[in-house]
Order: sequence, then structure tokens, then C-alpha cells
Amino acid sequence: MEKLDLDIYKNGDRKVITHDGVIAKVTDKNITVALMGNVHCEACNAKGACGVSEGDTKEIIVDNNGSYKVNEPVNVVLQKELGLKAVFWAYVFPFILMISVLLISSSFVKEWMAGLLAFAVLIPYYLVLYLMQDTFEKAFSVSIFKYN
Repeated sequence: MEKLDLDIYKNGDRKVITHDGVIAKVTDKNITVALMGNVHCEACNAKGACGVSEGDTKEIIVDNNGSYKVNEPVNVVLQKELGLKAVFWAYVFPFILMISVLLISSSFVKEWMAGLLAFAVLIPYYLVLYLMQDTFEKAFSVSIFKYN
């Protein structure tokens, strides 16, 4: 995955999602960024599924590739395409998986058992997602930029 180009970000490209944040913690390898409320979330089509638009402050961890200080304001930038992929893997695919299991199993077992199987199929699915956490962290890299 290629790193986000600073020029694309500065030119206001619509292919990126930006969020205001503040550096909460800095280590040698990682930077923890606290995401602030964002007015852009109100116009976003994925705000209902995103979770960032909710009132609580969210924290994300990014690679430390610069000189940042605690409480320094930054912009967190993610390519919009990656945001849509994240929504797909977190919400859309599990829904399709559940409905498929429900429809297929309802023709073989009782209705209540089919419902339990549809929910039970999510346990291995989210377990696999958890085990593939490193792969997803590499694929869904987030960039941060200092305010100028």
C-alpha cells in the first residue's frame, strides 16, 4: 500500500477522508491520536456505520514517522476507498454472511436453530478478523499531517 501524498491532501482532493485530532501519546514506534468531533461527519454517507461521528473521543494508533509532540494538533487522513473497504469488512460482509446462513440453514433445520446458526457464524468470522489484525493494519494505513 502506498503512502498518502501530501500534495493530494493539501489540494483538498475528495478521495481522502480527513479528521482533526490531537497527539495523545508518542512512543518510538507509534503515535496515539485522539480524534475530535468533525463537522464533515454530518455530510458523510457512511456516518451511521463509521462510529467516528459519535460523541465520544476515539483514539487511533499510527506509525511514528516524524517528530510529533503530545497535545499537538494534527489532521488524520485516510483514503476514502480504504474507508469503504473497512465498512465492507466490518458491516456489509458479516450481514451477507448471516443472511446466507439463515436462508440456507432454514431449509434444513428449525427456524430458531437457523437463527442461532446465523448469529453463531459471526463468532468465527470476527475471530478470523482479529487474528488477521496485523494484515488489516498494514492494508488500512492512516497518515497524519501537522497543521501548517
